[in-house]
Amino acid sequence: MISKKIGKVESIVDQNGELDDIRVSINGNIQRAYNYPKITGNINVGDEVLLNTTAVELSLGTGGYHFVIANLNNVESNFTKGGHIMKLRYTPLQVKVDSVEEQESAYHKNIEEFSSLDDMPVVVGSLHSMLTPFVASYKRLNPNKKLVYIMTDGAALPIYLSKNVDTLKKKGLIDNTITIGSAFGGEYECINIYTALITAKEVLNADVVFVSMGPGIAGTGTKYGFTGIEQGPILDAVKKLGGIPISIPRISFADQRDRHKGISHHSITVLKEIVNVSVNIPICTYNDEQLCYIKEQLMNNSLESKHNIVYIENKNSKSDLEYFNLKVRSMGRSFDQDKEFFEAASTAAYYLAEVCNDSRRENHK
Repeated sequence: MISKKIGKVESIVDQNGELDDIRVSINGNIQRAYNYPKITGNINVGDEVLLNTTAVELSLGTGGYHFVIANLNNVESNFTKGGHIMKLRYTPLQVKVDSVEEQESAYHKNIEEFSSLDDMPVVVGSLHSMLTPFVASYKRLNPNKKLVYIMTDGAALPIYLSKNVDTLKKKGLIDNTITIGSAFGGEYECINIYTALITAKEVLNADVVFVSMGPGIAGTGTKYGFTGIEQGPILDAVKKLGGIPISIPRISFADQRDRHKGISHHSITVLKEIVNVSVNIPICTYNDEQLCYIKEQLMNNSLESKHNIVYIENKNSKSDLEYFNLKVRSMGRSFDQDKEFFEAASTAAYYLAEVCNDSRRENHK
């Protein structure tokens, strides 16, 4: 059972056509809420709304926001034309999308006639907060290259929730978005990661693809119980289709949890046990103590023999973000509080630059 409350809209803080940031009164208390107008309709001050308050009551990581289930002053609506594929299937809020693969799609033939990704590089992250530092560095290095973002259903399902995507799109740093599985709201909708990768190449002519979940990873502190485990099968899919799989390791020396020190146990599990193919793993040349810790982790888990570990010097992550006036946070920490995490994502862009220039330094000790 979910927790539901009725609230009254007191103010609208921000609207962008896809996400409304509103303040609602519940029993006289002003609280924060999100409304997705493409699902639950437009909101006006004074409207009564039915809210899902479960996550806030559990103190989960939604940022303290309730979600509008229905606007009681704007109840009825009609679906938009086109498409027959449902997402959020068999739930009260199932939504209809026009997927690229459908028989009636203008791109159906592109999917059917696909043969190979032809070494298209695909960078796969395990956290949504890896997106912005990678994009900033990649686009500063390659302003005219086309970057496509694929958002999986491992976390938030509506892409509208991501302020990162909204900002990067407005700045012209992400060229196109694709949502897959139960995730929705991208410019292009796909059934799974395979057809999304095909769409990125055959329909969108991407130069590089970045794949990750949206905001809000689920984890349990157990070896296999985290949604970031999807990184493994995604990397396998890239290789299977003829692309170049590049894995961003989750690295931090600011996280107080020992299991996330250096290379997170999430990344070690994926790279050691889940992914079946050899992938490229760019690692920033951190300070000697940090790099020694990371190399010991790689050796102890036999990752150097399984994968292509590439050490890349990268001192530009922060300046790349500042160049585009971008702010980043991950697990509540800013760049300065957890710079190694953000440098790990940015370094993948510098790895691509070195690969393109045939000057990579593989297995540098």
